[in-house]
Amino acid sequence: MSEAPSVDTAAHGIATGSRAVAVSDMPDALRQDVRLLGELLGTVLVESGGEDLLADVERLRELTIRAYTESGTEAFDEAVAFVDSLSLDRGEELARAFTCYFHLVNLAEEFHRIRVLREREDDPTPRAPEDSLAGTIAALREELGEEETRRRVAELEFRPVLTAHPTEARRRAVAACIRRISDLLAERDDPRLTKRALAENRRQLIAEIDTLWRTSPLRLDKPSPLDEVRTAMGVFDETLFTVLPKVYRAVDDLLAEDPDVPHRPVAPAFVRLGSWIGADRDGNPNVTHTITRAAAGIAAEHVLLGLERVATRIGRSLTLDAATTPPSPELDALWNRQRRMAEELTADIAGRSPDEPYRRVMLTIAERIAATRKRDADLAYGSPEELLDDLRVVQDSLAASDPRRAYGDLQSLIWQVETYGFHLAELEVRQHSAVHAKTLAEIDAGGPLSDMSEEVIETFRAIAAVQRRHGVLAARRYIVSFTQDAQDIANVYRLAEIALGTPEDVPVIDAIPLFETFADLQASTDVLDQMLELPQVQARLAQTERRMEVMLGYSDSSKDVGPVSATLALYDAQSRIAEWARRNDITLTLFHGRGGALGRGGGPANRAVLAQPPGSVDGRFKLTEQGEVIFARYGDPVIASRHIEQVAAATLLQATPSIEKRNSDAAREFADVAARLDEASRERFYQLVRAEGFPQWFATVTPQEEVGWLAIGSRPARRGLSVESLEDLRAIPWVFAWTQARINLTGWFGLGTALAAVGDLERLREAYHRWPLFATMIDNVEMSLAKTDTRIAKLYLALGDREDLSQLVLEELELTREWIVRITGQERLLAGHRVLGRAVQLRSPYVDALSLIQLRALRALRAGDADDATDAKLRRVMLLSVNGVAAGLQNTG
Repeated sequence: MSEAPSVDTAAHGIATGSRAVAVSDMPDALRQDVRLLGELLGTVLVESGGEDLLADVERLRELTIRAYTESGTEAFDEAVAFVDSLSLDRGEELARAFTCYFHLVNLAEEFHRIRVLREREDDPTPRAPEDSLAGTIAALREELGEEETRRRVAELEFRPVLTAHPTEARRRAVAACIRRISDLLAERDDPRLTKRALAENRRQLIAEIDTLWRTSPLRLDKPSPLDEVRTAMGVFDETLFTVLPKVYRAVDDLLAEDPDVPHRPVAPAFVRLGSWIGADRDGNPNVTHTITRAAAGIAAEHVLLGLERVATRIGRSLTLDAATTPPSPELDALWNRQRRMAEELTADIAGRSPDEPYRRVMLTIAERIAATRKRDADLAYGSPEELLDDLRVVQDSLAASDPRRAYGDLQSLIWQVETYGFHLAELEVRQHSAVHAKTLAEIDAGGPLSDMSEEVIETFRAIAAVQRRHGVLAARRYIVSFTQDAQDIANVYRLAEIALGTPEDVPVIDAIPLFETFADLQASTDVLDQMLELPQVQARLAQTERRMEVMLGYSDSSKDVGPVSATLALYDAQSRIAEWARRNDITLTLFHGRGGALGRGGGPANRAVLAQPPGSVDGRFKLTEQGEVIFARYGDPVIASRHIEQVAAATLLQATPSIEKRNSDAAREFADVAARLDEASRERFYQLVRAEGFPQWFATVTPQEEVGWLAIGSRPARRGLSVESLEDLRAIPWVFAWTQARINLTGWFGLGTALAAVGDLERLREAYHRWPLFATMIDNVEMSLAKTDTRIAKLYLALGDREDLSQLVLEELELTREWIVRITGQERLLAGHRVLGRAVQLRSPYVDALSLIQLRALRALRAGDADDATDAKLRRVMLLSVNGVAAGLQNTG
């Protein structure tokens, strides 16, 4: 973190231990980047706090590296004692220093990933990876033939839904600074840079790292829902708007006989964005009908402005003379319609575009998009379809004499309109079924409505208003949390009718059941059978060619029965729902409510897709993307392209006969193993969470209460006012708290006991190699365990007074670790995952340092004997450490 040798010393220290990865395993380019950034951070620390600050940082870093790599406890005990000896002010400085280091390492690794992806693209003899679209389409052609491959690609759907669940611990100001540093780091790869340019780049780098150090990592106030909307818009503006047409182009090139010959594209615009941000009101009183309408308006403003700019750019470039590129009669007719619509405007454009029919038509189209954004009724487009009709007239006319221009940038614009419409992302309203029931009870009682019920009614009016302003596709999905009966769905339609009064005013609504708990997953098909009898559902099926969506919750099911039983219950539910859809001639889309952390269904999305039951994907995949996951997957154009490509490839591949047969055969062959895992893991999980006093103990041995202080989201951390019951605690802080305590219990607890109950190592190894669901679960748990730390965990568990529960956790941790290593056949965790292992082991000693700082603050806060000034400092140190651990572990909730 100071001079170059110290960074190598860190790498060497990690490399010498039995738990470590070799220094040579880090690519030279990445090692040089980490060395440079660490050296510059060291310089900033000296300039800010003097040599003593850097010395303290280096002392703690050296102790935690030794403690991580040595088998004894001497270095760890020294590290604890050193942290306890620090002043609170120094503790805060160290917490900030290690957090800055994590941000720098994270961005260096992200940039190296981008570097590798670009090098792969530039490889003159590339071999398409199996998880790429090129590899997948080649495999589809071999197994299914050209015609079936094209049909499946044409029907492909990927629906990422952005949510504002509070798991992104970074401030926007910090994220912006990190992006600037990343851009400067990328500049250094340019071989054309002179020595003077490199020196200037270094000066700018140190200035930005100094800014990162001096910028408070903590938000002073919780963001409002509209703040969260605007944050998401940044991802759209910077990456998604331009990335998706490039992905479609890549697919089209793969399908073309000769991609270098201009041709009418056949690749579909297969991505549709959804958003819960500003629409998800389940337990979040800050999301109101006013917020939902405003969120829709903000999104529309961004997409229309983007479309306007692209159309203007294309129009200005289409300086094609009528003599060389004659317009079609349809283009002339379009121009005449435009002239009648806006004589003064078109006269001005025509004056600037003499004998350039394509330029004048496209510039008028751009003006009409602008008018749509400004709500100029005389000139505005009535719908995206109307705009698409105009663009295709231009395209068809161009194609007759200039197909290269017809199918170039203009086709990208068409794809953008097809993807985003005029609304950008469909707002999906979510509300708890109990809220609907309470509202209807108040209405039926005939008295005045409570504020909550008034808001429910206004929500439906807001949906109607959004549809009138931005189109039906802007907001028609209504997700019912904790759906336990078909009546929960019927209530949504009844409330919509009550809110709007007359049938013609009622908005189009697709009520989507969300099955979350273990019991609800088991009852899902019974509820779906009842839903089919509802007249409103029957009407929507008739209008949508029998398309239906069903959502599955990963978070609450895992909190309900533990990660192992939840994984198996979700697989079983998907299998039964897919079979139910087939019986009822329904085109099913399963919506996966997955989080970033493993305790909430996290992990590599493409592997999760390939492990799904037969018939449950069928070319359509929808999932929630939240918090830090949004920026990790979509924050950079290269990484976003790769992520979308991987998910699309897996979605196409999952429904092939070979993959479906593999999954169904494995499910049958290992059904007995699944049953034993389910029974044993659930019993073990219940032994812990159903123990008397467990909720209070959990709140004591983790920073559960303190996590709620973080201003990282508009949503409250729990539904009630206490932790008397885990049912009132939201799944995200449940996961976040265990992660901060370095126990990660939500990702693995119960698996060790379940594997031991099966007992047959060879049978389990066979399952690992032949059963995709089991292999994915084992690999995800392996990653979760690699981020745990028994020594740190013991210190957190010591905060409570329940030795029985602490021993239960530690015994299960050791048992799970032992069985994972035996099943994978590796000498240690993550030995078979080189890149991931390197990332975890590079960070772990530094996370340990922050954990020790957090523990010191937590103990003092729990003692409750500090004066107001000291208490304020303790709280700040606590929150800084939470922020830093989140940055180091790279997933929170």
